[in-house]
Amino acid sequence: MTERYAILSGSTFEEEIGYARAVVDGDRVHVSGTTGFDYATMTISDDVVEQAEQCLRNIESALTQAGCSFADVVRVRYMLPDRADFELCWPALRRRFGEVRPAATMIVCGLSDPRMRIEIEVDARRP
Repeated sequence: MTERYAILSGSTFEEEIGYARAVVDGDRVHVSGTTGFDYATMTISDDVVEQAEQCLRNIESALTQAGCSFADVVRVRYMLPDRADFELCWPALRRRFGEVRPAATMIVCGLSDPRMRIEIEVDARRP
């Protein structure tokens, strides 16, 4: 039987909505759409680049708990309400994914809170 377990970040959204930050299913790791909230304080910056950096810290924490790193990411999805914000985030994204080169998609869409300017979701494969 394949090992399956959830990783929780402590975000109040996980409890309120009923999901996990990540799910490990065998050698696959699925990290939920992750925003720029600092889960320790439940605060979020107004700056899209700072939000992107916090998204990546939140994702890195989930990946680490799953026994992975950014090097193991095979798929990334970026969701932004304003397409003009995406290019501002490229340097931060390149620092994490530039050598890894995962498959990637950027989607322009509404997010659940108007303070959110970027949401990032990744899939990884455990080594």
